[in-house]
Parts: sequence; structure tokens; C-alpha cells
Amino acid sequence: MAPKVLVSDKLSETAVQIFRDRGINVDFLPDVGKDKDKLAEIIGQYDGLAIRSATKVTPTILKHADNLKVIGRAGIGTDNVDKDAASQKGVIVMNTPFGNMITTAEHAIAMMFAVARQIPEASGSTHAGKWEKSKFMGVELTGKTLGVIGAGNIGGIVCERARGLKMKVIAYDPFLGEDKAKAMQVEKVELEDLLKRADFITLHVPLTDQTRNILSRENLEKTKTGVRIINCARGGLVDEDALADMLKSGHVAGAAFDVFSEEPAKENPLFNLPNVVCTPHLGAATTEAQENVALQVAEQMSNYLLDGAVENALNMPSMTAEEAKVMGPWVALAGHLGSFIGQMTDEPIKAINILYDGSVAEMNLPALNCAAIAGIMKKVNPDVNMVSAPVVAAERGIQISTTNQAKSGAFEGYIKLTVVTKNLERSIGGTVFSDGKPRFIQIKGINIDAEIGRHMLYTTNNDVPGIIGSLGQTMGEHGVNIANFTLGRANAGGEAIALLYVDEPVPAEARAKLAETGLFNQIKPLQFDVA
Repeated sequence: MAPKVLVSDKLSETAVQIFRDRGINVDFLPDVGKDKDKLAEIIGQYDGLAIRSATKVTPTILKHADNLKVIGRAGIGTDNVDKDAASQKGVIVMNTPFGNMITTAEHAIAMMFAVARQIPEASGSTHAGKWEKSKFMGVELTGKTLGVIGAGNIGGIVCERARGLKMKVIAYDPFLGEDKAKAMQVEKVELEDLLKRADFITLHVPLTDQTRNILSRENLEKTKTGVRIINCARGGLVDEDALADMLKSGHVAGAAFDVFSEEPAKENPLFNLPNVVCTPHLGAATTEAQENVALQVAEQMSNYLLDGAVENALNMPSMTAEEAKVMGPWVALAGHLGSFIGQMTDEPIKAINILYDGSVAEMNLPALNCAAIAGIMKKVNPDVNMVSAPVVAAERGIQISTTNQAKSGAFEGYIKLTVVTKNLERSIGGTVFSDGKPRFIQIKGINIDAEIGRHMLYTTNNDVPGIIGSLGQTMGEHGVNIANFTLGRANAGGEAIALLYVDEPVPAEARAKLAETGLFNQIKPLQFDVA
């Protein structure tokens, strides 16, 4: 059955057509996002939800979203989506960070010009029939120092544009490397240095616990007299009350804000102050940007629903369509390894280690980690998936570590998964053969070559004669057909294991009959999510 998507905000017809062209059923209901009761009533029908900013995806909405797999936000900000609740529900949240980068950067530059030359006030005065030429004395941008807080996608474009204006650009960004800063021709500095030196300060960071009030009263007091501050990023980055006080005192010469701590902003300490330029969150408000983000979100959601590609996700590692094609069998293998360990482990898990060897070590490991953890956590919560699994593991205090290494054995690549509980350590290894089929290749340090089927039976025993006969005869007596039979042992007469791939679940009566023989130390039915 084709996936079904709800578009609950205004999206271009071209974007909606992308869903249709990809074979996805789409309902275009651009006003339903404003009606939370109606949205809650119908959301259970859909695999995907495409939104802008009007739709509020709350825990209540998600509670009704039984089939929802992905939320796509046409734009950058996802403050209108409860991402924690989405992760708990196993729903991917995507945004479109690149569609409006240029538009937002250009708005920041425009706001900088506007506050430097007091353009809005001068325009208003002139429209009023006044000719107050001497009142609106401005400053040049050429030769001034621009302090950029956050030199990522949008901040990087602002840096480039500012250099074109012959400004000296300094940037504070903990994630900006020295080589990247040199390539951008900006000077990387610490925040304290930026505050002391900048003539203009512009912010281009998301609102997080680390960035909230990054321009606090204390930090604003460290700025040089006459500084001008531009915020086209997120409300809450600047202490607006403190900034208003400093504008009144003259310490700050001007400010230009497109975003506010509370939106829609009906009242704000910055309103009606001289040389403060305010716009109603217009950073992405150009026809080009609105079309770009709409097309991008439609493509991203289609790629995920049809091909499993995860692009620009905020609560799961991204995986491109090209990666998904190559990694698909490895993702399946990681999930099977996790599922084996999860089904075999009855004690609370304290730690998980995932070893990647050879070719797989060069792949998208965070995505593989999610698949392995999801496999393990399914025993705790059958509804868990690659999105919610890390959340479930973190809630249980499970420590997760990964190791990757160059090819060390006969296989071009393999994954080994180990879990630690209070009383034991259990491991399993697997690989993907050239036919694209995952295989178990090692259990408890014993080498095997087991095809993975939906229904399997795992047994352990001492290496003695009669095991094969007992298993075969018992399965036959109970009408269980064996598709594949794999044996392995540590050494002659030592510990041995068997894995049976069977066409249907092994009934309890058959397992009881095996136990009665006294030959087996462990008899465990297993089930895997195999297409």
C-alpha cells in the first residue's frame, strides 16, 4: 500500500505534486493545522505530516498518530514540534535547513544596513513631510568589525557577504575549525574577545540550553560602546530587557530584530525605542525561499517513505538515498544482531558495545548504531524503532560505545555486538554476503554460517553424538520444516550451538520433547523481522 501524507499548512502545488509523482497518496488540507481537534481526529490515517509553522505537533497530537513515521517541516525552525515526544513515538522530525539560507542571510545584511543608516525612522519621518536630514546621522559598514556568533550555514553566508562589504569579520563558533575559518577568511575568536571588539554583532545559532541568553545582561555589558546588534536567528538568544536598558543608556547604538522571545510579538521591551528596527520574523519570507523549502521537504519525506533515506533529521542520524541503497542489508543485519541479543537476554542490560570491522567501518555508523539498539530494545518495547531506541536505552541508563577497525579477518566487513549485564557478557557477530543477505557468523565466540529467517530455533549443548538426529526427528514429528540447519562448536567435545531456520514457529511441545532428551543446555525460539 502506498504511503499517505497529510499537508496541514500552506505548501506550493508544485511541492504537493512531488508527492503524487512519487506514488504517494497526499491530502492537501492547508487549514487543518490550525484546528488541533480536527488534526488529532485524522492524523492516525497518515504515514507523513508536512507542515510549516502554523501546525503545532504536540504530545496530544502524537498520541493519536499511530501510523506516523515522519514529520517534515518546510523551514528551519521546529519549535512548533515536540521533538522529545516525537522521538518517544518513533517519529522522525526533518527540517529543511538549506532552502532559505541565502534569504535569511540577506535579511540579516539588510537589517544591518537599516540600523547603520536608521533607514526605517528616516523613511517614516520623510513620509510625514519632515526633512530631518541632520537627525539621522549614520555610520559606514566599510572597515567596521562584524562579530558573527555562529558561523554555520547561514552565518557563513553572512561572513562572505560582509567581507564583500569590506568589513573585518570575526566569528565565535565552538564547531568552527581553524582550517575552515582560514578558508572563510574570518578570524576565529572566543566570545569574550568578540564582545569587546565588534562594532556590529549578528547572531546565527539555534536556541539551545547552551545558546539561550548568550547575549545576557552580563555579556551585553562587555560590548564596546556604540555596538549595534542584529538578531535574525531565534528569539531568546538576547536578554531583551537588558538590551532595552542599554539602548536607552546609549551603550548600544542600535538593534535590528526579526525574532523575539515571544511570538507573535504584540508587546516587547524593544518596541518604540529609537534606532531599533523590527520585522515580524521575515528571515525566510521570500518567494524563492518558500518555494525551495516546500520542494525540499516533499523530496525528503518521499525519499524516506519510499527508500528509507533520512535527510536533515533532528532526532536521528541522516542517511542519504545513496547510502540507504548500500547500507540497507547492513542496517538489517545490525537490527538482527540486536534482536538476537535482546531475545536471549533476560537481565537488565548495563552496556552495549558495537564493533565495526573492515568495509562497514567506513559507513554511516550512527545509523547502524540506531538499528542495533532498536533490535535490542524491541524486547522491552515491541513498538520501538531506530528513532525511539536510543531514547529508550538512555532512559534505562545503558552505556553505548562503538569501536571501528580495519579489516582483520576473512570477511570484507562484519559487525560484532556485545552486551553486558550484571552477571554475563553476550556477543554475536554477523556479515553481509555478496548476495546482499545478512548472516550470523559468530555466537559466543563460536564460528558459524547461519542464514537468518523469520522463525529460528537456537540450542546449546555439549559436543556429543545425536544432536542432529534429535533435532531433525523432533521437528519432523511436530510438522516443522527445516529450511536451514547450522552447527558450530568451540572444540571437539566442548560447547556447541545449533541454529535452525524453520518455516513456522517451533511449538512448545517440540521444545519440551527436546528438553526431555537431556542433550540440550538451552533451547530458545527466536523470531526476526525478515521480509
